[in-house]
Amino acid sequence: MEKQREQDFLDRLVIFLAKRDGIDKLVKTLQYTGKLSHWHLSRRSKRSSVPNLATRAKALEVSCGLARKAFRLGRWLSGLNNLRAPAPNLPFLALAILANAGEMVYFFFDHFTWLSRIGVLDPSLAPRFSLVSSSGEAFGYVFFVIADAILIAQGVREERRLALELQAMIQAKRVAITAIRVKRVMSAMAIAANVADFVIALADIEPNPFVTHAVTLGISGLVSAWAGWYRNWPSS
Repeated sequence: MEKQREQDFLDRLVIFLAKRDGIDKLVKTLQYTGKLSHWHLSRRSKRSSVPNLATRAKALEVSCGLARKAFRLGRWLSGLNNLRAPAPNLPFLALAILANAGEMVYFFFDHFTWLSRIGVLDPSLAPRFSLVSSSGEAFGYVFFVIADAILIAQGVREERRLALELQAMIQAKRVAITAIRVKRVMSAMAIAANVADFVIALADIEPNPFVTHAVTLGISGLVSAWAGWYRNWPSS
């Protein structure tokens, strides 16, 4: 079994920063709810009794977008930490490097986009920072998708292999069950033949009207013969 690496400062820092993901997803839900609401209300603004509802929805979208950028401070370190994880093979290592590099660019320049939009940096730089950040995001997603597609393909092949093994196992169990049933029938035939022969023998050992009756002896003889016939008939 592979020995697990002990957590260091970077591991603990990544875990600490990742705890905000739940809040980020909640704020993301509000952000895109606001976006859809703004689109819907903008179409009805002329007929709406409260014409500034669309503006409020847009404000919700923008404020949530800025809040999410603040929550993601330091997230680019996750990509750096992921690169330290062992890869199963060289192609996956290359995909991991490219995907995480794109994600690191995305999160790193996202900080500058946020600082520009809140006025700490020159607001005119925000579109440039956003372009670099979004380009890194798109670049990383391409290789994340490729890696996941490879994993899906590998999973499908493994599933098929296991399904074939399962079918072979089921077939083997069916053969074993059939053999058990055949043995059971053979044992039942042996019991029938032995009981019939016992009755025939009893007619000589201890004659009585029942065992010496022609019907009793006839049936016993036929049962013994047919049971022996069944047991000795060649199987296909």
